[in-house]
Amino acid sequence: MIRVHLDGEIREISERSSLSTLIPGQPAGCAVAIIRPATQEQEKTASITVTTTTGEITIELAGREVDVLERPEAAGSLVLHWTDRYAAAFGPFPSEIRPARKPHLYERGNVILGCGGYDPKTSYLIFSKSRHLADHGADESGGVVGQVVSGKAVLDRWATGDRVTKTEPVISWADTSRSFTTTDPNLVLEDGMLIVTRVEVLAQGYTPERITTEAAGSVEHLLVALQSGKFAVGRATSTHILDQRLVGTDVPSQFKRPRREGTVTVRTGGPSVGGVYIYRADVPSSPAHSVVGQVVHGIELVKLAKEGDLLSTRIVPSRIDLLGLPLEEAKKVAAARGIAFAIDTDGADRIVVSQEPGTTLDVLSERSATVTTAPFEQVIDIELDDARAPMSCDVFRRITGLKEHDAGMMPAFFVFDDVYLFKPKIPTTIKIYPENCPTREVPGAALAITNDSRKGAGLVGVRLSANREFGPTSEPFEGTNIIGRVIDTDKLKSVKERYMVYIREVRK
Repeated sequence: MIRVHLDGEIREISERSSLSTLIPGQPAGCAVAIIRPATQEQEKTASITVTTTTGEITIELAGREVDVLERPEAAGSLVLHWTDRYAAAFGPFPSEIRPARKPHLYERGNVILGCGGYDPKTSYLIFSKSRHLADHGADESGGVVGQVVSGKAVLDRWATGDRVTKTEPVISWADTSRSFTTTDPNLVLEDGMLIVTRVEVLAQGYTPERITTEAAGSVEHLLVALQSGKFAVGRATSTHILDQRLVGTDVPSQFKRPRREGTVTVRTGGPSVGGVYIYRADVPSSPAHSVVGQVVHGIELVKLAKEGDLLSTRIVPSRIDLLGLPLEEAKKVAAARGIAFAIDTDGADRIVVSQEPGTTLDVLSERSATVTTAPFEQVIDIELDDARAPMSCDVFRRITGLKEHDAGMMPAFFVFDDVYLFKPKIPTTIKIYPENCPTREVPGAALAITNDSRKGAGLVGVRLSANREFGPTSEPFEGTNIIGRVIDTDKLKSVKERYMVYIREVRK
Protein backbone atom coordinates (compact mmCIF):
# COMPACT_ATOMS: atom_id res chain seq x y z
CA MET A 1 0.00 0.00 0.00
CA ILE A 2 1.03 3.60 -0.59
CA ARG A 3 -0.20 6.88 0.89
CA VAL A 4 -1.28 9.91 -1.10
CA HIS A 5 -2.86 13.24 -0.14
CA LEU A 6 -6.16 13.89 -1.92
CA ASP A 7 -7.53 17.41 -1.40
CA GLY A 8 -6.01 17.53 2.07
CA GLU A 9 -6.98 14.01 3.15
CA ILE A 10 -4.60 11.07 3.46
CA ARG A 11 -5.66 8.02 1.45
CA GLU A 12 -4.10 4.57 1.42
CA ILE A 13 -4.26 2.87 -1.97
CA SER A 14 -2.67 -0.10 -3.69
CA GLU A 15 0.64 0.29 -5.43
CA ARG A 16 0.41 1.04 -9.15
CA SER A 17 -3.10 2.47 -8.70
CA SER A 18 -4.21 4.88 -11.40
CA LEU A 19 -5.69 8.34 -11.02
CA SER A 20 -9.13 7.13 -12.17
CA THR A 21 -9.38 4.64 -9.30
CA LEU A 22 -8.75 7.43 -6.79
CA ILE A 23 -11.13 10.05 -8.25
CA PRO A 24 -13.78 8.20 -10.30
CA GLY A 25 -16.20 11.11 -10.03
CA GLN A 26 -13.92 13.81 -11.42
CA PRO A 27 -15.86 16.02 -13.92
CA ALA A 28 -15.07 15.15 -17.53
CA GLY A 29 -12.20 17.14 -19.02
CA CYS A 30 -11.18 18.78 -15.74
CA ALA A 31 -7.46 18.82 -14.93
CA VAL A 32 -6.04 17.92 -11.53
CA ALA A 33 -2.79 19.08 -9.96
CA ILE A 34 -0.15 16.42 -9.33
CA ILE A 35 2.62 17.38 -6.91
CA ARG A 36 5.38 14.87 -6.36
CA PRO A 37 7.06 14.90 -2.94
CA ALA A 38 10.08 17.16 -2.94
CA THR A 39 11.39 20.32 -1.36
CA GLN A 40 10.77 23.79 -2.68
CA GLU A 41 13.34 26.51 -3.00
CA GLN A 42 12.90 30.24 -3.08
CA GLU A 43 13.68 31.89 -6.40
CA LYS A 44 14.18 35.57 -7.14
CA THR A 45 12.27 36.75 -10.22
CA ALA A 46 13.15 39.56 -12.61
CA SER A 47 10.48 41.78 -11.06
CA ILE A 48 10.66 44.40 -8.30
CA THR A 49 7.83 45.86 -6.23
CA VAL A 50 8.20 49.59 -5.67
CA THR A 51 6.12 51.07 -2.86
CA THR A 52 5.50 54.81 -3.04
CA THR A 53 3.51 57.18 -0.86
CA THR A 54 0.72 57.01 -3.45
CA GLY A 55 0.64 53.26 -4.15
CA GLU A 56 2.51 50.19 -5.34
CA ILE A 57 3.85 49.37 -8.79
CA THR A 58 5.61 46.28 -10.07
CA ILE A 59 8.51 46.68 -12.49
CA GLU A 60 9.77 43.88 -14.70
CA LEU A 61 13.45 44.58 -15.24
CA ALA A 62 14.94 44.42 -18.72
CA GLY A 63 18.10 42.60 -17.70
CA ARG A 64 20.18 45.65 -16.85
CA GLU A 65 21.45 46.20 -13.32
CA VAL A 66 19.69 49.10 -11.63
CA ASP A 67 21.50 49.68 -8.36
CA VAL A 68 19.02 52.19 -6.96
CA LEU A 69 16.19 49.66 -7.32
CA GLU A 70 18.00 46.49 -6.33
CA ARG A 71 19.50 47.83 -3.09
CA PRO A 72 16.64 48.48 -0.62
CA GLU A 73 18.71 51.02 1.32
CA ALA A 74 19.01 53.19 -1.82
CA ALA A 75 15.25 53.77 -2.01
CA GLY A 76 15.56 56.84 0.23
CA SER A 77 17.09 58.83 -2.63
CA LEU A 78 14.04 58.35 -4.86
CA VAL A 79 11.95 61.48 -4.28
CA LEU A 80 9.66 62.88 -6.97
CA HIS A 81 11.72 65.66 -8.56
CA TRP A 82 9.37 66.64 -11.36
CA THR A 83 6.28 65.37 -13.18
CA ASP A 84 4.32 66.42 -16.26
CA ARG A 85 1.82 64.83 -18.63
CA TYR A 86 4.51 62.69 -20.24
CA ALA A 87 6.76 61.44 -17.43
CA ALA A 88 7.70 61.54 -13.76
CA ALA A 89 11.30 61.59 -12.46
CA PHE A 90 12.57 60.33 -9.08
CA GLY A 91 16.02 61.23 -7.74
CA PRO A 92 18.63 62.55 -7.96
CA PHE A 93 21.29 59.88 -7.37
CA PRO A 94 24.68 59.15 -8.93
CA SER A 95 25.08 56.61 -11.73
CA GLU A 96 27.61 55.64 -14.40
CA ILE A 97 25.52 56.22 -17.53
CA ARG A 98 26.92 57.98 -20.57
CA PRO A 99 24.25 60.32 -21.96
CA ALA A 100 23.88 60.13 -25.74
CA ARG A 101 22.40 63.65 -26.04
CA LYS A 102 19.59 62.65 -28.44
CA PRO A 103 15.86 62.02 -28.15
CA HIS A 104 14.28 58.56 -27.97
CA LEU A 105 10.71 57.30 -28.35
CA TYR A 106 9.17 55.95 -25.12
CA GLU A 107 5.95 54.03 -24.43
CA ARG A 108 3.67 54.24 -21.40
CA GLY A 109 5.11 52.21 -18.54
CA ASN A 110 8.74 52.39 -19.69
CA VAL A 111 11.19 52.89 -16.81
CA ILE A 112 14.15 54.98 -17.95
CA LEU A 113 17.53 55.66 -16.41
CA GLY A 114 18.46 59.22 -17.40
CA CYS A 115 20.15 62.29 -15.99
CA GLY A 116 19.69 66.03 -15.66
CA GLY A 117 21.99 68.41 -17.55
CA TYR A 118 23.79 65.37 -19.02
CA ASP A 119 25.48 64.92 -15.62
CA PRO A 120 25.48 61.27 -14.37
CA LYS A 121 25.89 62.55 -10.81
CA THR A 122 22.31 63.84 -10.98
CA SER A 123 20.64 60.79 -12.45
CA TYR A 124 16.93 60.09 -12.28
CA LEU A 125 14.63 57.12 -12.58
CA ILE A 126 12.02 58.31 -15.06
CA PHE A 127 8.60 56.69 -15.52
CA SER A 128 6.93 57.27 -18.90
CA LYS A 129 3.25 58.16 -18.42
CA SER A 130 2.37 58.28 -22.11
CA ARG A 131 3.94 57.68 -25.51
CA HIS A 132 6.37 60.52 -26.21
CA LEU A 133 9.64 61.50 -27.86
CA ALA A 134 12.18 63.12 -25.52
CA ASP A 135 15.83 63.45 -24.52
CA HIS A 136 15.98 62.38 -20.88
CA GLY A 137 19.77 62.25 -20.74
CA ALA A 138 19.79 58.51 -21.33
CA ASP A 139 22.51 56.45 -22.95
CA GLU A 140 22.66 55.35 -26.59
CA SER A 141 20.10 52.55 -26.05
CA GLY A 142 17.45 54.94 -24.75
CA GLY A 143 17.98 53.94 -21.14
CA VAL A 144 14.91 51.70 -20.74
CA VAL A 145 15.72 49.52 -17.75
CA GLY A 146 12.31 48.01 -17.15
CA GLN A 147 8.56 48.09 -17.70
CA VAL A 148 5.74 48.77 -15.24
CA VAL A 149 3.59 45.62 -15.42
CA SER A 150 1.22 46.35 -12.57
CA GLY A 151 -0.08 49.54 -10.95
CA LYS A 152 0.17 51.83 -13.99
CA ALA A 153 -2.64 53.99 -12.62
CA VAL A 154 -0.27 55.06 -9.81
CA LEU A 155 1.90 56.85 -12.39
CA ASP A 156 -0.91 59.31 -13.05
CA ARG A 157 -1.50 60.08 -9.36
CA TRP A 158 2.03 61.09 -8.35
CA ALA A 159 2.32 64.69 -7.15
CA THR A 160 4.81 66.96 -5.39
CA GLY A 161 6.03 65.39 -2.16
CA ASP A 162 5.65 61.77 -3.25
CA ARG A 163 8.59 59.46 -2.73
CA VAL A 164 9.60 55.81 -2.84
CA THR A 165 9.35 54.18 0.59
CA LYS A 166 10.47 50.66 -0.22
CA THR A 167 11.78 48.43 -3.01
CA GLU A 168 11.85 44.65 -2.78
CA PRO A 169 12.30 41.82 -5.24
CA VAL A 170 9.28 39.70 -6.17
CA ILE A 171 9.87 36.20 -4.86
CA SER A 172 8.35 33.07 -6.35
CA TRP A 173 8.56 29.49 -5.23
CA ALA A 174 10.44 27.34 -7.70
CA ASP A 175 8.95 23.88 -7.34
CA THR A 176 11.64 21.27 -7.94
CA SER A 177 9.21 18.37 -7.74
CA ARG A 178 8.16 18.31 -11.42
CA SER A 179 4.59 19.21 -10.52
CA PHE A 180 2.02 19.48 -13.31
CA THR A 181 -1.66 19.31 -14.25
CA THR A 182 -3.14 16.33 -16.05
CA THR A 183 -6.40 14.84 -17.32
CA ASP A 184 -4.85 11.40 -17.87
CA PRO A 185 -6.98 8.85 -15.95
CA ASN A 186 -4.26 6.21 -16.38
CA LEU A 187 -1.56 8.17 -14.56
CA VAL A 188 0.12 5.83 -12.07
CA LEU A 189 0.21 7.32 -8.56
CA GLU A 190 3.32 7.36 -6.39
CA ASP A 191 3.79 7.28 -2.64
CA GLY A 192 3.60 10.73 -1.07
CA MET A 193 1.92 12.43 -4.04
CA LEU A 194 -0.35 15.41 -3.41
CA ILE A 195 -3.42 15.47 -5.68
CA VAL A 196 -5.64 18.57 -5.88
CA THR A 197 -8.84 18.06 -7.85
CA ARG A 198 -10.78 21.29 -7.48
CA VAL A 199 -10.75 24.99 -6.66
CA GLU A 200 -13.10 26.25 -3.97
CA VAL A 201 -13.92 29.95 -3.73
CA LEU A 202 -15.66 31.82 -0.93
CA ALA A 203 -17.63 34.70 -2.44
CA GLN A 204 -16.87 38.24 -1.30
CA GLY A 205 -19.30 39.28 1.42
CA TYR A 206 -20.38 35.76 2.37
CA THR A 207 -19.72 33.78 5.52
CA PRO A 208 -22.13 31.37 7.21
CA GLU A 209 -22.38 33.82 10.11
CA ARG A 210 -22.71 37.11 8.22
CA ILE A 211 -23.62 38.30 4.73
CA THR A 212 -22.81 41.70 3.26
CA THR A 213 -23.82 42.96 -0.17
CA GLU A 214 -21.06 45.41 -1.08
CA ALA A 215 -20.16 43.24 -4.08
CA ALA A 216 -23.51 41.54 -4.77
CA GLY A 217 -23.71 42.49 -8.46
CA SER A 218 -20.16 41.53 -9.39
CA VAL A 219 -20.39 38.31 -7.32
CA GLU A 220 -23.50 37.40 -9.32
CA HIS A 221 -21.43 37.79 -12.48
CA LEU A 222 -18.90 35.34 -11.02
CA LEU A 223 -21.68 32.85 -10.24
CA VAL A 224 -23.02 33.14 -13.79
CA ALA A 225 -19.57 32.81 -15.38
CA LEU A 226 -18.75 29.65 -13.41
CA GLN A 227 -22.23 28.14 -13.14
CA SER A 228 -21.01 25.14 -15.14
CA GLY A 229 -18.64 24.31 -12.28
CA LYS A 230 -15.64 24.72 -14.55
CA PHE A 231 -13.03 27.50 -14.86
CA ALA A 232 -11.72 27.62 -18.44
CA VAL A 233 -8.12 28.86 -18.43
CA GLY A 234 -7.98 31.09 -21.49
CA ARG A 235 -4.81 32.86 -20.36
CA ALA A 236 -2.15 31.92 -17.82
CA THR A 237 0.56 34.38 -16.74
CA SER A 238 2.98 34.58 -13.84
CA THR A 239 0.43 36.54 -11.79
CA HIS A 240 -3.00 35.17 -12.77
CA ILE A 241 -5.22 32.83 -14.75
CA LEU A 242 -8.17 34.20 -16.73
CA ASP A 243 -11.53 32.77 -17.79
CA GLN A 244 -12.61 34.75 -20.87
CA ARG A 245 -15.98 33.18 -21.61
CA LEU A 246 -17.99 36.23 -20.48
CA VAL A 247 -15.59 38.86 -21.82
CA GLY A 248 -17.66 41.69 -23.27
CA THR A 249 -20.26 41.60 -20.48
CA ASP A 250 -20.79 44.76 -18.43
CA VAL A 251 -20.04 44.29 -14.71
CA PRO A 252 -20.64 46.83 -11.91
CA SER A 253 -17.50 48.25 -10.31
CA GLN A 254 -18.03 47.61 -6.61
CA PHE A 255 -15.24 46.33 -4.37
CA LYS A 256 -11.64 47.41 -4.99
CA ARG A 257 -8.92 45.86 -2.85
CA PRO A 258 -5.33 44.64 -3.33
CA ARG A 259 -5.20 41.45 -5.35
CA ARG A 260 -3.40 38.92 -3.18
CA GLU A 261 -2.54 35.32 -3.95
CA GLY A 262 -5.84 33.47 -4.31
CA THR A 263 -7.94 36.61 -4.81
CA VAL A 264 -10.70 36.29 -7.44
CA THR A 265 -11.73 39.38 -9.38
CA VAL A 266 -13.89 40.31 -12.34
CA ARG A 267 -12.72 42.99 -14.75
CA THR A 268 -15.09 45.97 -14.86
CA GLY A 269 -13.37 48.00 -17.57
CA GLY A 270 -10.90 47.68 -20.43
CA PRO A 271 -10.48 45.13 -23.22
CA SER A 272 -11.23 42.05 -21.07
CA VAL A 273 -14.27 43.46 -19.25
CA GLY A 274 -16.33 40.61 -17.84
CA GLY A 275 -13.35 38.25 -17.52
CA VAL A 276 -12.82 36.30 -14.28
CA TYR A 277 -9.29 36.36 -12.80
CA ILE A 278 -7.70 34.21 -10.11
CA TYR A 279 -4.36 35.50 -8.84
CA ARG A 280 -1.25 33.39 -8.40
CA ALA A 281 0.79 36.23 -6.90
CA ASP A 282 0.24 39.53 -5.09
CA VAL A 283 -0.39 42.60 -7.25
CA PRO A 284 -1.80 46.04 -6.32
CA SER A 285 -5.48 46.92 -6.56
CA SER A 286 -6.85 48.25 -9.84
CA PRO A 287 -9.84 50.51 -10.56
CA ALA A 288 -10.70 48.12 -13.41
CA HIS A 289 -11.10 45.09 -11.11
CA SER A 290 -13.70 44.25 -8.48
CA VAL A 291 -12.82 41.63 -5.88
CA VAL A 292 -15.48 38.89 -5.86
CA GLY A 293 -13.96 36.08 -3.82
CA GLN A 294 -11.03 34.24 -2.30
CA VAL A 295 -9.69 30.77 -3.03
CA VAL A 296 -10.01 28.70 0.15
CA HIS A 297 -8.92 25.38 -1.38
CA GLY A 298 -6.93 24.46 -4.46
CA ILE A 299 -4.41 27.30 -4.83
CA GLU A 300 -1.89 24.66 -5.97
CA LEU A 301 -4.15 23.83 -8.92
CA VAL A 302 -4.44 27.55 -9.74
CA LYS A 303 -0.64 27.96 -9.71
CA LEU A 304 0.02 24.94 -11.91
CA ALA A 305 -2.82 25.49 -14.41
CA LYS A 306 -1.87 26.13 -18.02
CA GLU A 307 -3.73 27.65 -20.93
CA GLY A 308 -6.46 25.33 -22.16
CA ASP A 309 -7.02 23.61 -18.81
CA LEU A 310 -10.49 23.21 -17.34
CA LEU A 311 -10.55 23.40 -13.54
CA SER A 312 -13.36 21.94 -11.45
CA THR A 313 -14.58 24.93 -9.43
CA ARG A 314 -17.07 25.37 -6.60
CA ILE A 315 -18.31 28.76 -5.42
CA VAL A 316 -19.78 29.22 -1.94
CA PRO A 317 -22.61 30.10 -1.79
CA SER A 318 -24.19 28.47 -4.83
CA ARG A 319 -26.37 30.68 -6.98
CA ILE A 320 -30.05 31.32 -6.27
CA ASP A 321 -31.72 31.83 -9.65
CA LEU A 322 -35.37 30.87 -9.86
CA LEU A 323 -36.10 32.23 -13.34
CA GLY A 324 -37.28 29.53 -15.73
CA LEU A 325 -38.21 27.09 -12.99
CA PRO A 326 -41.74 25.69 -12.67
CA LEU A 327 -43.28 27.37 -9.64
CA GLU A 328 -43.51 24.16 -7.63
CA GLU A 329 -39.82 23.47 -8.19
CA ALA A 330 -38.93 27.07 -7.26
CA LYS A 331 -40.81 26.63 -3.96
CA LYS A 332 -38.70 23.57 -3.15
CA VAL A 333 -35.45 25.44 -3.92
CA ALA A 334 -36.48 28.36 -1.72
CA ALA A 335 -37.45 26.05 1.13
CA ALA A 336 -34.17 24.15 0.92
CA ARG A 337 -32.22 27.44 1.17
CA GLY A 338 -34.38 28.84 3.98
CA ILE A 339 -35.82 31.62 1.82
CA ALA A 340 -39.26 33.12 2.46
CA PHE A 341 -41.22 33.09 -0.77
CA ALA A 342 -43.73 35.68 -2.04
CA ILE A 343 -45.67 34.84 -5.23
CA ASP A 344 -47.81 37.09 -7.41
CA THR A 345 -50.12 34.27 -8.57
CA ASP A 346 -49.95 30.73 -7.25
CA GLY A 347 -50.73 27.68 -9.35
CA ALA A 348 -49.34 24.36 -10.54
CA ASP A 349 -49.16 25.40 -14.19
CA ARG A 350 -47.01 28.50 -13.79
CA ILE A 351 -43.33 29.34 -14.37
CA VAL A 352 -41.11 31.95 -12.69
CA VAL A 353 -40.25 34.84 -15.04
CA SER A 354 -38.92 37.44 -12.57
CA GLN A 355 -37.18 37.40 -9.19
CA GLU A 356 -36.53 40.20 -6.67
CA PRO A 357 -33.93 40.71 -5.35
CA GLY A 358 -32.06 39.64 -8.42
CA THR A 359 -28.74 38.67 -6.85
CA THR A 360 -27.87 35.69 -4.67
CA LEU A 361 -26.25 37.68 -1.87
CA ASP A 362 -29.20 40.08 -1.64
CA VAL A 363 -31.64 37.16 -1.41
CA LEU A 364 -29.55 35.45 1.26
CA SER A 365 -29.13 38.69 3.18
CA GLU A 366 -32.88 39.42 3.20
CA ARG A 367 -33.82 35.72 3.56
CA SER A 368 -36.71 36.36 1.18
CA ALA A 369 -37.57 36.64 -2.49
CA THR A 370 -40.56 37.86 -4.48
CA VAL A 371 -41.28 36.18 -7.80
CA THR A 372 -43.46 37.00 -10.77
CA THR A 373 -44.94 34.06 -12.66
CA ALA A 374 -46.60 33.41 -15.99
CA PRO A 375 -48.76 30.49 -17.15
CA PHE A 376 -46.96 27.84 -19.18
CA GLU A 377 -48.99 28.74 -22.28
CA GLN A 378 -47.26 32.16 -22.36
CA VAL A 379 -43.74 30.71 -22.22
CA ILE A 380 -42.33 29.74 -25.60
CA ASP A 381 -39.65 27.09 -25.89
CA ILE A 382 -36.90 27.65 -28.45
CA GLU A 383 -33.81 25.79 -29.63
CA LEU A 384 -30.60 27.65 -30.56
CA ASP A 385 -28.07 26.54 -33.17
CA ASP A 386 -24.65 27.18 -31.61
CA ALA A 387 -22.93 24.93 -34.15
CA ARG A 388 -23.82 27.17 -37.12
CA ALA A 389 -24.24 30.57 -35.46
CA PRO A 390 -22.22 30.69 -32.22
CA MET A 391 -21.65 34.46 -32.18
CA SER A 392 -25.25 35.35 -33.02
CA CYS A 393 -26.62 32.89 -30.46
CA ASP A 394 -24.38 34.44 -27.83
CA VAL A 395 -25.72 37.91 -28.70
CA PHE A 396 -29.30 36.63 -28.55
CA ARG A 397 -28.75 35.12 -25.09
CA ARG A 398 -27.21 38.37 -23.84
CA ILE A 399 -30.04 40.64 -25.03
CA THR A 400 -32.89 38.37 -23.85
CA GLY A 401 -31.44 37.35 -20.47
CA LEU A 402 -30.87 33.70 -21.40
CA LYS A 403 -27.16 34.19 -20.78
CA GLU A 404 -27.80 34.62 -17.05
CA HIS A 405 -31.09 32.78 -16.53
CA ASP A 406 -33.11 29.79 -17.71
CA ALA A 407 -35.89 32.13 -18.82
CA GLY A 408 -35.61 35.22 -20.99
CA MET A 409 -37.95 37.83 -22.40
CA MET A 410 -38.38 40.08 -25.40
CA PRO A 411 -41.13 42.55 -26.36
CA ALA A 412 -43.29 41.88 -29.40
CA PHE A 413 -42.74 44.70 -31.89
CA PHE A 414 -44.87 43.93 -34.96
CA VAL A 415 -47.15 41.07 -36.03
CA PHE A 416 -48.46 40.52 -39.56
CA ASP A 417 -49.63 37.44 -41.45
CA ASP A 418 -47.45 34.62 -40.08
CA VAL A 419 -44.49 36.86 -39.17
CA TYR A 420 -43.69 37.80 -35.56
CA LEU A 421 -41.07 40.48 -34.89
CA PHE A 422 -39.48 41.23 -31.52
CA LYS A 423 -37.29 44.14 -30.50
CA PRO A 424 -35.12 43.39 -27.45
CA LYS A 425 -32.95 46.21 -26.17
CA ILE A 426 -29.48 45.88 -27.64
CA PRO A 427 -26.42 47.89 -26.47
CA THR A 428 -24.67 49.95 -29.15
CA THR A 429 -21.40 48.17 -28.36
CA ILE A 430 -22.72 44.78 -29.50
CA LYS A 431 -21.90 43.83 -33.06
CA ILE A 432 -23.90 41.30 -35.09
CA TYR A 433 -21.76 40.08 -37.96
CA PRO A 434 -23.27 38.12 -40.88
CA GLU A 435 -23.39 34.47 -39.85
CA ASN A 436 -25.36 31.43 -41.01
CA CYS A 437 -27.21 33.47 -43.62
CA PRO A 438 -29.71 31.39 -45.70
CA THR A 439 -29.07 30.88 -49.40
CA ARG A 440 -32.08 29.03 -50.85
CA GLU A 441 -35.03 28.69 -48.48
CA VAL A 442 -35.76 29.52 -44.86
CA PRO A 443 -37.77 26.74 -43.20
CA GLY A 444 -40.91 27.48 -41.24
CA ALA A 445 -40.51 28.28 -37.52
CA ALA A 446 -36.89 29.41 -38.04
CA LEU A 447 -35.67 31.96 -35.50
CA ALA A 448 -33.44 34.75 -36.84
CA ILE A 449 -31.77 38.02 -35.92
CA THR A 450 -30.98 40.86 -38.34
CA ASN A 451 -27.25 41.47 -38.72
CA ASP A 452 -25.35 44.75 -38.95
CA SER A 453 -25.59 44.93 -42.73
CA ARG A 454 -29.17 46.26 -42.34
CA LYS A 455 -30.61 49.26 -40.51
CA GLY A 456 -32.81 47.04 -38.36
CA ALA A 457 -29.86 45.24 -36.76
CA GLY A 458 -30.89 43.38 -33.60
CA LEU A 459 -34.49 42.75 -34.68
CA VAL A 460 -35.56 39.17 -33.88
CA GLY A 461 -38.13 37.38 -36.02
CA VAL A 462 -40.04 34.16 -36.61
CA ARG A 463 -41.93 33.21 -39.78
CA LEU A 464 -44.23 30.21 -39.45
CA SER A 465 -44.05 29.25 -43.14
CA ALA A 466 -41.06 28.57 -45.37
CA ASN A 467 -39.87 31.38 -47.66
CA ARG A 468 -37.43 31.54 -50.59
CA GLU A 469 -37.08 35.34 -50.70
CA PHE A 470 -37.01 36.85 -47.20
CA GLY A 471 -35.81 35.75 -43.80
CA PRO A 472 -37.88 35.56 -40.58
CA THR A 473 -37.23 39.28 -39.88
CA SER A 474 -38.48 40.18 -43.38
CA GLU A 475 -34.96 41.13 -44.47
CA PRO A 476 -33.12 39.80 -47.53
CA PHE A 477 -31.08 36.65 -46.91
CA GLU A 478 -27.77 38.55 -46.66
CA GLY A 479 -29.15 40.54 -43.69
CA THR A 480 -30.50 37.50 -41.87
CA ASN A 481 -28.67 35.32 -39.34
CA ILE A 482 -30.53 32.08 -38.60
CA ILE A 483 -29.98 31.28 -34.92
CA GLY A 484 -32.37 28.39 -34.26
CA ARG A 485 -36.04 27.48 -34.28
CA VAL A 486 -39.21 27.99 -32.26
CA ILE A 487 -40.63 24.78 -30.80
CA ASP A 488 -43.94 26.12 -29.46
CA THR A 489 -45.26 27.69 -32.66
CA ASP A 490 -48.89 27.38 -31.55
CA LYS A 491 -48.22 29.72 -28.62
CA LEU A 492 -47.07 32.43 -31.04
CA LYS A 493 -50.59 32.79 -32.41
CA SER A 494 -51.74 34.49 -29.21
CA VAL A 495 -48.88 37.04 -29.28
CA LYS A 496 -49.89 40.65 -29.88
CA GLU A 497 -47.87 43.82 -30.40
CA ARG A 498 -46.37 45.33 -27.23
CA TYR A 499 -46.76 42.02 -25.38
CA MET A 500 -43.79 40.79 -23.38
CA VAL A 501 -42.98 37.29 -24.57
CA TYR A 502 -41.22 34.86 -22.24
CA ILE A 503 -38.86 32.26 -23.69
CA ARG A 504 -36.99 29.18 -22.49
CA GLU A 505 -34.10 27.51 -24.23
CA VAL A 506 -34.36 23.76 -24.74
CA ARG A 507 -30.93 22.20 -25.05
CA LYS A 508 -30.31 19.02 -27.01
